[in-house]
Amino acid sequence: MFEPLNFLARLAALIPKPRTNLTRFHGVFAPNSKHRADITPAKRGKAKKKEKYSEETNWQDKTVPEQHAAMRWAQRLKRVFDIDAEVCEHCGGTVKVIACIEDPQVIKTILAHLDQKTPTVPLTLLPESKAPPQRV
Repeated sequence: MFEPLNFLARLAALIPKPRTNLTRFHGVFAPNSKHRADITPAKRGKAKKKEKYSEETNWQDKTVPEQHAAMRWAQRLKRVFDIDAEVCEHCGGTVKVIACIEDPQVIKTILAHLDQKTPTVPLTLLPESKAPPQRV
């Protein structure tokens, strides 16, 4: 039999600390394993520099800014949300980004123009909401 305070103390001891990695890898999957780069799909791990860049990556052909370039937003969308912004949803062809508009004034102008061009569709009004019946 536990006292309530003893029970809560033991229960609290089982809860992991915040932001603690709950997955632990051992053996060749451990972060410091010298064989991890050979067996993981991303080829990450404690590998030698010449092993890290293989013939497949063509890192020698890229300029220094290309080697240090960050991932494009379209690649991030694909990686994080599985949204492929580089493929047309209608025909399946490739789509190329030709402009990235960041100026708020230009964005407001474009959106205002699009609002003028959209046909006005009457909104269907929902009936008034009613409170649940009161029990007496």
